[in-house]
Amino acid sequence: MSSRHRVARITMLTNPAAGHGNAGHAAERALAQFHRRGVDVNHIVGSDPQHARQLLDQALAGGTDAVVVAGGDGVISLALQALALGDVPLGIVPAGTGNDHAREYGLPTGDPEAAADVVADGFTETVDLGRIAPDGAAPSWFGTVMAAGFDSLVSDRVNRMRWPHGRMRYNVAMVAEMSKLRLLPFRLTFDDDEPLDIDLTLAAFGNTRSYGGGMLICPGADHADGLLDVTMVHSDSRTKLIRLFPTVFKGTHVNLDEVSTRRAKSIRVECPGINAYADGDYVAALPVTVSAVPGALQILRPA
Repeated sequence: MSSRHRVARITMLTNPAAGHGNAGHAAERALAQFHRRGVDVNHIVGSDPQHARQLLDQALAGGTDAVVVAGGDGVISLALQALALGDVPLGIVPAGTGNDHAREYGLPTGDPEAAADVVADGFTETVDLGRIAPDGAAPSWFGTVMAAGFDSLVSDRVNRMRWPHGRMRYNVAMVAEMSKLRLLPFRLTFDDDEPLDIDLTLAAFGNTRSYGGGMLICPGADHADGLLDVTMVHSDSRTKLIRLFPTVFKGTHVNLDEVSTRRAKSIRVECPGINAYADGDYVAALPVTVSAVPGALQILRPA
């Protein structure tokens, strides 16, 4: 569902470290465009995620027509925790390395002025969010995909590494985890079905189609259908996984014998020793219950 929203006063949250430092420059260009469009901007930059969330909560309490994030999917995730189930829309000036939210909603990348114009024009769409509820801990929200298994093991390793830097760290971690590739004992409970014990190398739960900078891991996902798309990879063959990897960018991996898919409103996900990541960041150790929450967010996007 889409509508028009008056945008006269916004709060812009910037993560200057996003996009290898490009977010600060993108924010400056967007800020200048907002001024040209007559939009009043409260620009906040947190010293760390906790401080940024505190500043954002204060801005929301004071009143704002929209929250605009200049950065990547990580800082968007921070904003989602404050905006979920509210009526203040989210605008995005894409300036990260993955930009999967921007890809999903047709937002201009590499053009902060055009992204600012999308916000100022004020067209919103009501979309779903994913909700992750760990056992005994507070739930959190995500916009794109929650992953568990091989992907999360790679992310665990990346987070432990200090060298090399940038994208190469992820590549090194992937090669290291590929050498240890194994099937993992998942237990998945789809909605009210009986628990399913299944050995997988990877399970992804998509509110949207892509993660990791354009990998269409859940190519059939619809951000407004009230369901999560689940993609499961069953093979522990390194050769098959290496062959599967390029097909993920086209979304054709779901046609392979070693991949299966399901849809559900809610899934309980259990696997000993495995962590869940969503929107590219660590969320919690399994088990968790992940679900789609219909109409949880208003997002500013092209008309």
